[in-house]
Amino acid sequence: MGKVSYRSVDVDGLNVFYRESGPQDGPIVLLLHGFPSAGHMFRDLIPLLADRYRVIAPDLPGFGQSDMPSRDEFDYTFDNVARVIDRFTEVLELQRFALYVFDYGAPTGFRLAAAHPERIAAIISQNGNAYEEGLSDGWAPIRAYWEDRCEANREALRAFLAPETTLWQYTHGTADPASVSPDGYSLDNHYLARPGADEVQLDLFGDYKTNVELYPDFQKYFRQHSPAFLAVWGRNDPFFLPAGAEAFTRDNPKAEVQLLDTGHFALETHADEIAEAIREFLGKVEF
Repeated sequence: MGKVSYRSVDVDGLNVFYRESGPQDGPIVLLLHGFPSAGHMFRDLIPLLADRYRVIAPDLPGFGQSDMPSRDEFDYTFDNVARVIDRFTEVLELQRFALYVFDYGAPTGFRLAAAHPERIAAIISQNGNAYEEGLSDGWAPIRAYWEDRCEANREALRAFLAPETTLWQYTHGTADPASVSPDGYSLDNHYLARPGADEVQLDLFGDYKTNVELYPDFQKYFRQHSPAFLAVWGRNDPFFLPAGAEAFTRDNPKAEVQLLDTGHFALETHADEIAEAIREFLGKVEF
């Protein structure tokens, strides 16, 4: 089991926190987390990969231990989040790497891949969507806000930030909710409770529309570059449906799909299975 280091780096004036483990000269795997989490969601996966791979998991700006500048100082859009992570890879001199993307990490990582296809050795998408059919009816309140940015629609989204909603996201669709450690969702709720974090997250809900608008561009990237691709998916995810995982094969026939009997935060219950799938998949990839 590799030792995990906890570091921060200055990215154009923004402090980005990240976890790192594994051999410095090993093939690089960049792990990008989702809402409302941070790099700690990979705490079980990192040791399972770090004997062979250099594994790096940054906290996105506004999340976890990375800086959360005020909304006057930083425009919380997915374009800006991706720009920061793009620069993060350049500051760390990560020239070629595999991407593991989850939830918010998917539109972030897919932006990087489309902009710099030569840097991407492979993509693992764990409940990270790029197709309309992958979006469940659970997106209805957020879609309403996309269509009408009135205060009432924004306020309605605060239910997604409630502690009980975070708990539900972690446990819904799992065979045994008691198998889900409280560590992850408790820490997520701590970060969500910080002053100003709610408005940051509401801004990102509103901007998620831009990700859906970019789906055709992401799909074009999959068609043109056919990256080595593994979709490993909790089939009971209430937000990102299995159809979204299967859809990757439409634009990238070589994509592999594995569906697991769990929910959105699949690593909480299936880290061993996911790590095994990743190791088998990446063993066939040229870095």
